[in-house]
Amino acid sequence: MQILLPSLSNCSIAVIGMGYVGLPLAIEFSRTRLCSRTNQALNRRVIGFDINAGRINDLRDGFDKTCEVSTDDLSGHDNLHFTFDPNELVGADVFIVTVPTPIDHANKPDLSPLSNASTLIGNTLKSRLFKKSTAPLVIFESTVYPGATEEVCVPLIEKHSGLTYNRDFFCGYSPERINPGDKKHRLVDIVKVTSGSTPSSAKWVNSFYESIIKAGTYLASSIIVAEAAKIIENTQRDINIGLMNELAILFNRLEIDTQDVLAAARTKWNFLDFQPGLVGGHCIGVDPYYLTYKAEEAGYHPEIISAGRRINDSMAAWIGNQVVKRMAISSQPLYGANVLVLGLSFKENCPDLRNTKVIDLIHTLREYGVNPHVVDPVVCIDEALTTYGIKVEKSIGSSREYDAIILAVSHNEFRDFSLDYWQEIGSSNCLFFDLKNIIPRALNPMRL
Repeated sequence: MQILLPSLSNCSIAVIGMGYVGLPLAIEFSRTRLCSRTNQALNRRVIGFDINAGRINDLRDGFDKTCEVSTDDLSGHDNLHFTFDPNELVGADVFIVTVPTPIDHANKPDLSPLSNASTLIGNTLKSRLFKKSTAPLVIFESTVYPGATEEVCVPLIEKHSGLTYNRDFFCGYSPERINPGDKKHRLVDIVKVTSGSTPSSAKWVNSFYESIIKAGTYLASSIIVAEAAKIIENTQRDINIGLMNELAILFNRLEIDTQDVLAAARTKWNFLDFQPGLVGGHCIGVDPYYLTYKAEEAGYHPEIISAGRRINDSMAAWIGNQVVKRMAISSQPLYGANVLVLGLSFKENCPDLRNTKVIDLIHTLREYGVNPHVVDPVVCIDEALTTYGIKVEKSIGSSREYDAIILAVSHNEFRDFSLDYWQEIGSSNCLFFDLKNIIPRALNPMRL
């Protein structure tokens, strides 16, 4: 008997997880539009689901705390409905999973959000039985190690639904490529890798994404290949940044300015222009641990990947120690010294605080009795206080004249500071530490 897959033009879609990845997806799939591939009219009903009721209520009110989607984008979509009620998912034909995949305290994969989502879908599909004539598809976008979709997620769906994989339901994997805070490279402008659990489902998944992705799609040969392709994207970046960080440490000992070296090196056409710095967030600072976990499970200890992680994880403490060392050499008092830290989020122009390494820098400063003052215009103040116990100011107050200033995150607001303003907020013998190559060279900042 031939298994019927849902209609590409008017299927019902449930997006599980309304974060940086899920929300833009839900909005794009809900648009009444012409297919990017066939010009056929698309009219899909989309349910944006999240277990966080507060998040759902914010979205219903037109507010996105991640700053990825505007109020205008959140309004005027008759085909988009936000909910935290699992019962509203029963009628969906397609489930797209975009939940976080963090690591635990031992840097091991924490698949509990993914497992919970798979269990939720299994229970939903059980309630869906005999109500639809087509087989549902479950597409995962969360970053995982190669094999996780079919080794972890599929068995949970089968267990809780009573359905059989590749007979009663099908799966796909299409790794997310969202770059938080990037207003240029948006969802529809980035080539989408797709895959499916059978040839027919793979073709369906590819056409499904092809209908909204202007940049086009790439159909991988299997789910595990698509998973592996995603995990090496950020692993490659992590290793290259780790190399730059090691070079920065070396050049610091040799009293050579790293940025001057990079400026000279990038004149060669094939030089890879990576920068040293703090590596945090929920992608580059996490994904390599998923790959090393799977490698060790297979009996192989990855040397280069692990070395890159060690260097990048230790970089914040090294920077903190360099700040203290420079202050001591300059006869600056350490205990009670007021140091301004500009930026707390893990990257520029993004409010995301997950796995930010600026926290490690702050902790290192505090170990020496230094008093850090943190200013970040884009993060949620309450979240910083609740998550890290850090009091954050939105702007630099009137009580200035700091003993040292550390530019940790290159938010646009900080890029606009003039030379005069930098001098104004520091004391007469203020030391400057520039992690992003922004502070004017006239101030003789220590640079990475």
